[in-house]
Amino acid sequence: MGGENIKHHCGIFGIFNHPHAARITQLGLFALQHRGEEAAGICTSDSSDLYLVKKMGHVGEAFDEESFAQLPGKNAIGHVRYSTTGSSTLLNAQPCKVDYSRGQIAIAHNGNLVNAQILRAELEAYGSIFGSTIDSEVFVHMIAKPSYRSHEEGVIGATKRAKGAFSLVLLTEDHLFGVRDPQGFRPLCLGKLGHSFVLASETCAFDLIEAEFIREIEPGEVVVIDSKGLRSYFPFKDEKIPKAQCIFEHVYFARPDSTIFNDSVAFVRERLGRQLAKEHPVEADIVIPVPDSGSFAAMGYSRESGIPLSHGFVRNHYIGRTFISPSEAGRLLKVKIKLNPIRQVVAGKRVIVVDDSIVRGNTARSRVKLLRGAGAKEVHMRISGPPHISPCFYGIDFPSKKELLACNSSMEEIKKFLNVDTLGYLSLDGMLGATTQNPKDFCAACYTGKYPTKIYDADDKYKLEHKRNCCKI
Repeated sequence: MGGENIKHHCGIFGIFNHPHAARITQLGLFALQHRGEEAAGICTSDSSDLYLVKKMGHVGEAFDEESFAQLPGKNAIGHVRYSTTGSSTLLNAQPCKVDYSRGQIAIAHNGNLVNAQILRAELEAYGSIFGSTIDSEVFVHMIAKPSYRSHEEGVIGATKRAKGAFSLVLLTEDHLFGVRDPQGFRPLCLGKLGHSFVLASETCAFDLIEAEFIREIEPGEVVVIDSKGLRSYFPFKDEKIPKAQCIFEHVYFARPDSTIFNDSVAFVRERLGRQLAKEHPVEADIVIPVPDSGSFAAMGYSRESGIPLSHGFVRNHYIGRTFISPSEAGRLLKVKIKLNPIRQVVAGKRVIVVDDSIVRGNTARSRVKLLRGAGAKEVHMRISGPPHISPCFYGIDFPSKKELLACNSSMEEIKKFLNVDTLGYLSLDGMLGATTQNPKDFCAACYTGKYPTKIYDADDKYKLEHKRNCCKI
């Protein structure tokens, strides 16, 4: 994307009744690695106990033969994490597992609860003790309230209390649950692998394990899977709650080989590029994408405009996320490590660069500098979404308004800052019109500042941690 440290949120996976549940879950997490690179975890059940292994780092680093020896059972859930609430530590890695009066339960969560602080304060007032600073643990404590008579009743009850974005998989000794919030912010899909049911954030996880995609979990649906099969509950069926599916999933987060919100991500991104070419045409010699997120939009721009598509950047896939420098020289070096322009492709050319977003602007500026250094005659930047003007409270780590370039600068100022010849953002209507769904069914708050829920605690992603630290004696 714009490459400016806007992190992926999380990926979740679950499987019920498979003899190699832990290994299948690892494969599913491999496919979802793009959604979170800080930590990975798997929890399994053998119908009598839950077993948990979670580690910092990528999926390939987190699990080995010793790990699988500690993960028996035919049922499992898994999680890849980027921290959107709570800091990046093993303590906050998921799944989160607890023992309570009705047995054991583990949770893996994608999204953010906007009323997490209110719920946590209420639970602590009645004696709940928290072991982490993630909002996902709030959900578990709500399930464990003694007023509920079963896991099933607890999950449904907690779902009705939570506000905000939450796609969840939960595991007990003999049940697998899938939950999606009533507005459907984050995707959650249902599949079948032989006689096993599978849940995953995206359909690309089903492709890897050769599972059949059945359908998406509906907004507000609670799916219960056990030895009797699958059944669904709809706790919000009598309420008229508008959908608020995250449009940025299509613009950037989801893998292009996935189908989410009933649309092919690849096809949506190509249509974004086509519309971008209609709205912001320019005379040029080549169109180049910023890999990998700009690839399909650039292809669409090229096809619509008739300007040839070229690969002007080569991406280094082997850099870690720990290379951080606050200096301008350090930022440029980081960009050069990640992307290298091909001088023979861009030298002497009028270049259209297609990317999905500009957030702070520093990385985009560095890329323009690289292209000009490689001899590009002109640099025209095209963005396959509108300007970002507001932070996200639903599971994406967008910075505060003061850090968002478009929130504090005019279009001419942004153009000058980036040092581009022309600049064009896709319109809001153009972006929403690229899907086959009703534009009203999407959340575009990061582009508009209009939030589909009440924001109870507009703090940063460490809000629960700040609360915990300020209460220490």
